[in-house]
Amino acid sequence: MTELLQIRRALISVSDKTGLIDLAKALIGFGIDLISTGGTATAIREAGLNVTDVSELTGFPEMMGGRVKTLHPNVHGGLLGLRDSKLHLSEMVKHDIKKIDLLIVNLYPFEETVEAGFDFTKCIEKIDIGGPAMLRSAAKNHKFVNVVTDTEDYKTLLDELQKNNGKTSYCFRRTLALTAFSRTAAYDSAVSEWLAKSTGQTPKRLTISGELVEELRYGENPHQVASFYKTGLSKSGLAGVTKWQGKELSYNNINDTDAALNLISEFNQDPRPVCVIIKHANPCGVAFGKTLKDAYLSALDCDKTSAFGGIVAFNKILDEDTARELIKLFTEVVIAPDITKNAKKVFETKKNLRLLTASKSRNNGCLTNQIHSVSGGFLVQSIDSYQISNSELKVVTKREPTSDETVDLMFAWKVAKHVKSNAIVFAKNGATKGIGAGQMSRVDSTRMASLKFQDLKGLSKQSEKNEEDVVLASDAFFPFPDGLIKAAEAGVTSIIQPGGSLRDKEVIEVADKLGIAMVFTGKRHFRH
Repeated sequence: MTELLQIRRALISVSDKTGLIDLAKALIGFGIDLISTGGTATAIREAGLNVTDVSELTGFPEMMGGRVKTLHPNVHGGLLGLRDSKLHLSEMVKHDIKKIDLLIVNLYPFEETVEAGFDFTKCIEKIDIGGPAMLRSAAKNHKFVNVVTDTEDYKTLLDELQKNNGKTSYCFRRTLALTAFSRTAAYDSAVSEWLAKSTGQTPKRLTISGELVEELRYGENPHQVASFYKTGLSKSGLAGVTKWQGKELSYNNINDTDAALNLISEFNQDPRPVCVIIKHANPCGVAFGKTLKDAYLSALDCDKTSAFGGIVAFNKILDEDTARELIKLFTEVVIAPDITKNAKKVFETKKNLRLLTASKSRNNGCLTNQIHSVSGGFLVQSIDSYQISNSELKVVTKREPTSDETVDLMFAWKVAKHVKSNAIVFAKNGATKGIGAGQMSRVDSTRMASLKFQDLKGLSKQSEKNEEDVVLASDAFFPFPDGLIKAAEAGVTSIIQPGGSLRDKEVIEVADKLGIAMVFTGKRHFRH
């Protein structure tokens, strides 16, 4: 269907007055009569333009503080009436309902009101009723009616009118209808989500809404289609990053950078420089340092092989010295709270490298519920925001960890939370020394961390005992002593784990025989 239809009457009701007057002038220039409501009509009239108040159309004044103004047959009949139906046309004539060919509405700023932290009553009053009703009416009848709900589409509308001498095509109207229905769905989703949070209830029906940021070249693999959406008005996390240079971010880049942001956010308040290196959404090196450069080099030492083509994140402003070290190894993405001018110049020699900044105030890690698709539906859970203090650690062995071991245990525990299960992290002096991730058995993850540690020490034989001692963090309990024995062989002297196994007593006894100090947290950190 390519039929071009003339626009003769338009109803405009907008909260966001951006571009309103220029739009109104352009529409009048195409011979279109304007109808409007409240403040929109006032703004148009004050600009010296002709406009009809919606109250003249309905025969009723706006009432109840503006809550009721467009919910009337003369409005919705004008939007919903089928122009090719004899019944509809006869009823429109009978009730003196005039056609409305174009609706321009943007809704009350409900999301912005919630984001600003206003109280319940204020937020309730910012729930638009008439606006969504009109958008749905116009969008449903897009065979004949145009609907615009985004100020960014004003130019698109005017270009279409210019191209077709004041007319629009069916394909154009259908595209506008899709945008309108998407907007009302997102708006209702935001209201539902807010009310659920306000009341502490789990909604019977859960909707997920996002705004398209960009269509990606492909998904996890080249044969998959993918897009990146941001939620609501989100300016935090990946939705709030600034890109300074480099190729467009891929699906995998975004996924891995999200993992990097979530882990580095654990150290946002730490005064020491911290570096995180991520590969396939798993940490392959994390470290403190006296300088950012030291932190990067220490993190890199943990697993130089895996760091190739990885994501590097920092908790401090990225400087020139660190940048010069970073460009020595192929890296997909570098992200920091800020980057010095001299550091940016250094990165200019690596034009494909994606250079991003995310201010600490906007990077608090994942703050929303986590959603995972499954066949026939999706799982929703609260984020794993649990933090443990030293005083909550329960020493279960005869030997207590030393103060230095305790510091490293707490560091390793933070990292283990972000490693795919089964997760084992070796650490020493504020740096990871080996990470075992994603294995089906805990003992195999321990072997993997041990091998990485041996590589770090330059040991050629797996059977050689490491000279340097390390601590170990396990995201869940040891179901058998075998993993603990393997850890001891690698040089582990102290362990932090949740506890809770049926064989805890047996594991503790083995730890005592090996002289290992062990603490329980009482909380696990599974990550799948």
